[in-house]
Amino acid sequence: MKSYKPYTKSRRHMSTLSFRSALTASEPHKALVQGGKRYMGRNNAGRITVRHKGGGHKRLFRDVDFTYKKTVPAVVETVEYDPNRSGFIGLVLYKDGERRYLLLPKSIKVGDTITTAENAPATPGNRMPLKNVPIGGFVYNVEIKPGNGGKLGRSAGTHIEVVARDQGYASLKMPSSEVRRVLETCWATMGEVSNDEHHLVVGGKAGRSRWKGIRPTVRGTAMNPVDHPHGGGEGRQGRGLRRAKSAWGKPTGKGQKTRTPKKYSNYLIVSRRKVGKRGQTQ
Repeated sequence: MKSYKPYTKSRRHMSTLSFRSALTASEPHKALVQGGKRYMGRNNAGRITVRHKGGGHKRLFRDVDFTYKKTVPAVVETVEYDPNRSGFIGLVLYKDGERRYLLLPKSIKVGDTITTAENAPATPGNRMPLKNVPIGGFVYNVEIKPGNGGKLGRSAGTHIEVVARDQGYASLKMPSSEVRRVLETCWATMGEVSNDEHHLVVGGKAGRSRWKGIRPTVRGTAMNPVDHPHGGGEGRQGRGLRRAKSAWGKPTGKGQKTRTPKKYSNYLIVSRRKVGKRGQTQ
């Protein structure tokens, strides 16, 4: 981490990551990069479906492989920054000559070999089915359905712990402290996602959020009653409600349950995530 002297107000408390010591390439591999329109939280009708998105610096899309279909060994050629995700990606060269981008684990470096196989060694970067991962091992980029590609555990510094296996399922402890079951035929990558200091970055000013495409968030209590359930009142008021609500009247924040009561995957949840301050300090 790099911190700055407060020679301006926006520099006070600001910190950045020292990419120079971690990254080995400044330009992406041209064959695996393409442009494209970013939809800024809008649907096909142009209506906002996700608030607080828009603007930001122009980005190029890196074609990252989350399926790991190739089962030949690959050598890591570069460690690169990807503006579309928090973890680092790497260009790997397979033995048959093909190059692909992969999401890299924390301890990997240029020249290391990555293997995707049923009985691959349990070393960071290697990919294997959950049934072959040692109990207590850390994995990331975990499939939810076999062959669908990694969906769970892809953010910087995160890992998922394999805590048990029983009746064809593996029990996984998620970063949120939730324990859920996944078919043990799903594949996962050993290790933790790279760039584990990402959560320590302090923006320092609102402009850095705008560069990332994050628009301002307005408090519900600052709105009118027509705009938000927390709105209204003379001067600065409390929300006037026992429980916090979203703009659409749904429960939100402060440890309230927001999961759909009859969600299709409820039977896979062994224990719900711990919420609040106690749950956050694992």
